[in-house]
Amino acid sequence: MAAELVVLSGKGGTGKTSMVGSLAALADNKILVDCDVDAADLHLILSSERNEEHDFTAGSKAVINQDKCSQCGVCVDYCRFDAIVTETADSEELFRVEPYSCEGCGVCRHFCPEEAIDFVPVSSGKWFVSSSKYGTLVHARLGIAESNSGKLVSILRSKAKSIAEEDGQEFIIVDGPPGIGCPVIASLTGADYALIVTEPSRSALHDMERVVDLAKHFDVGLGICINKFDINASLTKEVINWARGKHIEVLAVLPHDKQVVKSQIAGLPYVEYAQEGSVETLRSLWEKLELELRAAAKRHAQNKMTKVTDIKM
Repeated sequence: MAAELVVLSGKGGTGKTSMVGSLAALADNKILVDCDVDAADLHLILSSERNEEHDFTAGSKAVINQDKCSQCGVCVDYCRFDAIVTETADSEELFRVEPYSCEGCGVCRHFCPEEAIDFVPVSSGKWFVSSSKYGTLVHARLGIAESNSGKLVSILRSKAKSIAEEDGQEFIIVDGPPGIGCPVIASLTGADYALIVTEPSRSALHDMERVVDLAKHFDVGLGICINKFDINASLTKEVINWARGKHIEVLAVLPHDKQVVKSQIAGLPYVEYAQEGSVETLRSLWEKLELELRAAAKRHAQNKMTKVTDIKM
């Protein structure tokens, strides 16, 4: 079973995706997953090419059957989201469901006296399997204002694990979403190790603390990388002291580097674009992460063997 690394940030803009891009260039035998489905952009720096495209269906929306509708207006009275609007067609006023406003609650269908409202599955986005010079990438694009991002994240992780098993890949590297909400929980649950990328700002420190609590709740191994440490030396020291007090290792400390933005514009991982800077630090970081992930894989094998033994007994 492939060992899974999830890169998280707490808040956006700390450099999480750039970090994953560099790890993708440094690591061998891996599958890449972009679980930031609300704003997926890992594919931009990996120059990937889509091989598979799938619809993501997460719910249903109301549709009014005009042949049955008597224009009584009951559905309008009961819809809390103002999703049912009127429009004129052939000099006749008709009721219509505005799909972007419909929450799929079903109240309109329940109270419609004519049973004129149907619920139809709708596509909430798409997910893809792509190839790149850095390995297979599983990613997605959630539709505007669509929900169930946690469900979509679970689909991506499941697909990545399946590919990793089929291809004999050793690692799964996940670009996780920011925050601590449903998609983060879906990205983190069952993972082996979480690398939290933070920066020396008060908001980043606060959000990092919340992600650490979440990771500990799910019993996931933890390490911290402080990015752009030189923009606030005192807060960097505070992060280091806080991590020491929580017995969490600070695996790397990186300076602010304009080459990161230039590498993104060029569509390349930082470690491939830059000739100096933090390249060696990132190599050292991956070596540490690799050790953690190999240890996790060893635990997987031992646990599997223990379960087999228990069943036989």
